[in-house]
Amino acid sequence: MILEQDMADPRRTAPILEVRGLDVYYGRSHALQGVDLTLDSGVLAVVGRNGMGKTTLCKTIMGLVRATGGSVRMRGEELLSLQPAQVARLGVGYVPQGRRLWRSLTVDEHLRMTAGMRRGAWTVERIYDTFPRLAERKNNGGAQLSGGEQQMLAIARALVTNPRLLIMDEPTEGLAPVIVAQVEEMLAGLGEDGDISVLVIEQNIGVATAVSKTVAIMVNGRVNRLIESSRLAADRDLQQRLLGVGRHSQAELEIDAEANDAVAAGSASPRPLSLAPRRVYISNPTLPTRWSQPAPIARIESSARTLSSGVLRLQEAARPRRDAEAARSAGPPTVLVVGTLDTKGEELRFIRDIVGGSGLRARLVDVSTSGKPSSCDVSAQEIALNHARGGGAVFGPDRGTSVTAMAEAFANWLRRQADIVGVISAGGSGGASLVAPGMRALPIGVPKLIISSVASGDVAPYVGHADITMMYSVTDVQGLNSISRQVLANGANALVGMVKARLDARAANARELSPHLPAIGLTMFGVTTPAVQQIAAALRGDYECLVFHATGVGGRSMEKLVDSGLLAGVIDITTTEVGDLLMGGVFPATEDRFGAIIRTRVPYIGAVGALDMVNFGSPDTIPERYRGRKLHVHNPQVTLMRTTAEENERIGRWIGERLNAMDGPVRFFLPEGGVSALDAPGQPFWDPEADAALFRALDRTVRQTSNRQLIRLRCNINEAEFAAATVTAFRSLIGRTSTRRRVVR
Repeated sequence: MILEQDMADPRRTAPILEVRGLDVYYGRSHALQGVDLTLDSGVLAVVGRNGMGKTTLCKTIMGLVRATGGSVRMRGEELLSLQPAQVARLGVGYVPQGRRLWRSLTVDEHLRMTAGMRRGAWTVERIYDTFPRLAERKNNGGAQLSGGEQQMLAIARALVTNPRLLIMDEPTEGLAPVIVAQVEEMLAGLGEDGDISVLVIEQNIGVATAVSKTVAIMVNGRVNRLIESSRLAADRDLQQRLLGVGRHSQAELEIDAEANDAVAAGSASPRPLSLAPRRVYISNPTLPTRWSQPAPIARIESSARTLSSGVLRLQEAARPRRDAEAARSAGPPTVLVVGTLDTKGEELRFIRDIVGGSGLRARLVDVSTSGKPSSCDVSAQEIALNHARGGGAVFGPDRGTSVTAMAEAFANWLRRQADIVGVISAGGSGGASLVAPGMRALPIGVPKLIISSVASGDVAPYVGHADITMMYSVTDVQGLNSISRQVLANGANALVGMVKARLDARAANARELSPHLPAIGLTMFGVTTPAVQQIAAALRGDYECLVFHATGVGGRSMEKLVDSGLLAGVIDITTTEVGDLLMGGVFPATEDRFGAIIRTRVPYIGAVGALDMVNFGSPDTIPERYRGRKLHVHNPQVTLMRTTAEENERIGRWIGERLNAMDGPVRFFLPEGGVSALDAPGQPFWDPEADAALFRALDRTVRQTSNRQLIRLRCNINEAEFAAATVTAFRSLIGRTSTRRRVVR
């Protein structure tokens, strides 16, 4: 009798996950619109383009986002009223997109902190058996792991809670093919075991169709349909219609045969800007008159439609720089005059009239956050719709939050414009902070000018690594007067001159019969100058060699050009900025050092140049903890500190993890005769043991393949043998970039 009651218990027979009529709003943006979804057991994959509501669905189930309607039940028990911790204790595990690890905790600390929440088969020891790589890295911090290792840890952290339902948001995003295969195998195994049911959110169609018999497709916040995996995997036209994969005739975009196969199979990571869907908005749903007010955000968003962009042809790395420029000038050349029209309208229109009077096309763009209507070419409401969470995220009661959101929205909008030849703005610190992020997103060379009262102080937060020109306004930008008219006119005419000179140069280049030499980036320090000079001399006939001083900003500037598609390759022999980052020097890299190489797969030659030193200012600025170290006064303003074996080991691991994330062709050189001019026999920083520790750390960390190699040379970095080997390696790599390589890490 008791057995019959247990079998009839609805909590045992109900689906592991049942979502009914789920509605979620972000402000006035309707993110989830009546979502219905049922998972009885096993694995269910949900696919869809970016912005369709997949991550919002995960967060709502976990209680991280509050729903406005509907229900979410696990084995018949309602989850929407519970806090995230309560949801987790009931047996819902979560692997969030982006991993969300703690930088300061080791692998072992991550696991033991979450273990024991629920009893079950998954223990820390079983995790280490399942993921041997995590066992090897158990004492490493979250920030010291590669992308694949971080994803392993995020999955392991969820499994060790012994969930009944595991929610995984983009678990294979950014992973190498071999790691993707491991995750795919693990998901299939979980589904077969039956102990844990899995809801997996994926954009990788190959993974989604391999782990789940049925795939749910999300479109515009709704589950559009459920489809058999075998049918979706085999039907390319269906993938195009539902997911935006493949060719779109209206965009007239070509697709590489190899890229087409890779995307259809889900084995290649798509480039973010190429595959991202675009929301198409009509800012004036009805024919406007001179008395019309701007349409409400909610109305514009409700009438928007979504278009997926195509897959761009995979360009060769050595493409001429003019190709990148032409891609951004497909329409009539346009200068943007940008600012907060609710407070600086008179000044901005004054600038617009000067630019327009020169014969250039000028568009007035409003980025004010007050919500007040203004006469312009691009309204603040239209810009706000480009925020990831829609216009509702921009117009709020907190000014700081609104300014940050509008800056993000403007940068997103600006990236989508294809005809911009110059941008100019005028305003105070708030106005500068609104437009500067967007300007920094533009390629190097596009004229960018900010007229502001903050230009007489520290402008680094606004300029960053971009070629932004800042002009001091003298008086505050508050109305037109005899001074402001002169300053604003000078700024407007300066931008006009820059734009016209650039257009004239482009026209002259178009008439040339011989193509431009492809550009390559090289990093140099005073102590690696002889090496860079020899390398540049050997390559100068075939490449335009752009040398960047490795002072933190130099490395960021070079990688900005890589991200902009303006460099055919990189010879990064001076990586000293990493030492300053890790040891607190004055010329530090950012955590994104090597990020552009990872994202673009550009051919990469690297070396350990000048990693024997950390840079500080005058001797009296040396931190107290370093006062007893080996120091060398380079000049009265620069003091160098010799790195130790322990520091070099840390540096080697850090660089090695970044090299492992590179899918493009990589050669990284280890000169055993010294890494700088000061690291040579008889020189003050000569320390073979410290160098050996650096090389050992790289050897142990880097997963070498035919495409990613460490190369030891028995010479100093500044000797001719090193330069010759570097040139030979670069020429061999640059000749193999016409097709995309799929690399197993």
